[in-house]
Amino acid sequence: MKTRYKRPDKKNALSLTEAAKRDMEFTLAMKVTESSGPTIVRNIYECFRMLGDALLVSKGIESEDHSAPIKELTELSVNTQKPISLLWNLKRLRHNINYYGYRPNTADIEDIISIAKAIFRPLYEAVKEKVTKDDGSAAKLS
Repeated sequence: MKTRYKRPDKKNALSLTEAAKRDMEFTLAMKVTESSGPTIVRNIYECFRMLGDALLVSKGIESEDHSAPIKELTELSVNTQKPISLLWNLKRLRHNINYYGYRPNTADIEDIISIAKAIFRPLYEAVKEKVTKDDGSAAKLS
């Protein structure tokens, strides 16, 4: 994993956070069918990835892969109804959809939606608070 350090950008981080919230609300309003399943799973994953990216951007870190944003979220100390570590399963499922043509069934889709409903809001609130409070000193330019 390559990491690039930049100037912390709170405005962009907050914009990513709010975009993730809007996209999640839209995605959760979609009708669940086997045809809409891949899109729903991808969108939900992307919303979580954007939250993780917001944390990184607020620290001045630009990641070149999707693992760093997910790792950033899993390291938050947030009370949720389901474990945040389930995001790694979501990442794998999305990877299988994108690169192996996996078609999630209705049970898969409903499971991902229940994970999103259980952990997105607490993560969103924690990220928003962190992004608006952090001074960005965690990432020192080398």
